[in-house]
Amino acid sequence: MITIQNDTTLRRNMEQAYEHLSPFELKDKLMSLANKRGDTSVWAMLNAGRGNPNWVAATPREAFFTLGQFAMEETRRTWKETDLAGMPETGNIATRLKAYLEKHPEAPGVNFLRNVLEVGPRKWNFNPDAWIHELVDGIVGDNYPVPDRMLVHLEQVVHAYLIQEMCHHQSPPGKYDLFAVEGGTAAMCYIFDSLIANKLLSIGDKIALMVPTFTPYLEIPHLARYNFEIIRINALEMDEKGIHTWQYTNSEIDKLSDPSIKALYLVNPSNPPSVAIRNESKNHLIEVVKSHNPNLMIITDDVYGTFVDNFRSMMAELPFNTLGVYSFSKYFGATGWRLGVIAVHQDNVFDELLKNLPLAKVEALSERYGTITLSPEKLRFIDRMVADSRQVALNHTAGLSTPQQVQMGLFALFALLDLENRYKNLTQEICHHRQELLYQGFGLELRPDSYDAAYYSQIDLLVWAKIKYGDEFCDYLQANYEPTDILFRLAEESSIILLNGSGFGGPKWSIRTSLANLNDEAYRQIGETVEKTFEEYATSWRALR
Repeated sequence: MITIQNDTTLRRNMEQAYEHLSPFELKDKLMSLANKRGDTSVWAMLNAGRGNPNWVAATPREAFFTLGQFAMEETRRTWKETDLAGMPETGNIATRLKAYLEKHPEAPGVNFLRNVLEVGPRKWNFNPDAWIHELVDGIVGDNYPVPDRMLVHLEQVVHAYLIQEMCHHQSPPGKYDLFAVEGGTAAMCYIFDSLIANKLLSIGDKIALMVPTFTPYLEIPHLARYNFEIIRINALEMDEKGIHTWQYTNSEIDKLSDPSIKALYLVNPSNPPSVAIRNESKNHLIEVVKSHNPNLMIITDDVYGTFVDNFRSMMAELPFNTLGVYSFSKYFGATGWRLGVIAVHQDNVFDELLKNLPLAKVEALSERYGTITLSPEKLRFIDRMVADSRQVALNHTAGLSTPQQVQMGLFALFALLDLENRYKNLTQEICHHRQELLYQGFGLELRPDSYDAAYYSQIDLLVWAKIKYGDEFCDYLQANYEPTDILFRLAEESSIILLNGSGFGGPKWSIRTSLANLNDEAYRQIGETVEKTFEEYATSWRALR
């Protein structure tokens, strides 16, 4: 009996210790436990802990590789040795591409490339040769990115994509400048560092986070180089049945009225609930900012926006205050490509705050950027981010690699040319179907929600247990088990990997399931297994009554 008690205590201590780890570090421990079951094949483990989708956008990738074959023919036109070729030439290159596509009608992605060739001059009035040369030279990767922020034609293409997908086709007056970066995570690193480097944030400043949120956004502000004071804007709202809607009450948004809060970070749709902020809440946020905190810097990560119909980012609703971050990773199944973009409206609070810095800070920044411009005080915030990404001294080699920019542009063009939204509808249907299967396995009713991206599911098991078993069982559960116990049991007994919602700033007993990376029927199995495991808890509880 003493041994059993000691084993139970040791397990709880171990589970308590792991609650303090990042969910993604906890995942590695759970995977090791799942592997101990003996069968380590990819189908034996249901790892719903990571948001890497199990689909890829095929057509723009096929076009990329076919364009690459044409590009190599172009290099051999200018210089042809056994293992050496030259740089592609601009003159008549559009005509040669058209002839190449006619000669290779069965090549993958040819029809799409024909549209790419035609849409540039038609939609943006591109010079055909300049347009195609940028794609060809970019895919070859024989030059530094020039301009370093983003290639000229591709910036206009991605700008149009962001207006379509992040602004629901309705652009605010003016335009955005874009900085192509190595995925959304690199974007956040650059933003945090540049805000500090440019004295717009200082160590110890007060910033707000809308939670639950992507774990690094909870962790980065506590690093010694930032050590920000964190104000949490919690998604506290629940419906009439006592179930989380993952929306923000006005009283939570009102926290932003405090002008000492200098920046707000949000993921929209959220991660892990993957629910977009409803229009009423956005309107209230806008009113709070304009009336009480007009210099608030808003940084929004909108990677899941394409999974919600009629989505409009805060970069569309409040462009002056908002810096937008978008990653192509999830929608196009391109996490390995590392493709992201930072969007800053040309009329923005960041540049305005730079103009109003105290003289001592202006002089310090003039020294920082004085080697790359004769007028450092006029250098815009987005261009400072580009320079900061290469420690300023290496600004001349800044920028996302040109082949990455070409693939980014092809992804964007694929969405722009998909006038019937076939691809969007398909990816949304995949996620929502898997969500339905998960809820069926749980025995839960799925609440209709037009703001739900269904890319992840965050279920508060304590709320679920209260509905299913009552308050007394919930008291027993909390008194005898750690919130991570269910995760360890699922890994050890069923090789199912889920993540703790508390690691994302959510309720302690919530679990996060990625709906993107497993085959459909796995989600029903996950739900059924969690329900079965909870029934084991309930059996132990009933035995004590």
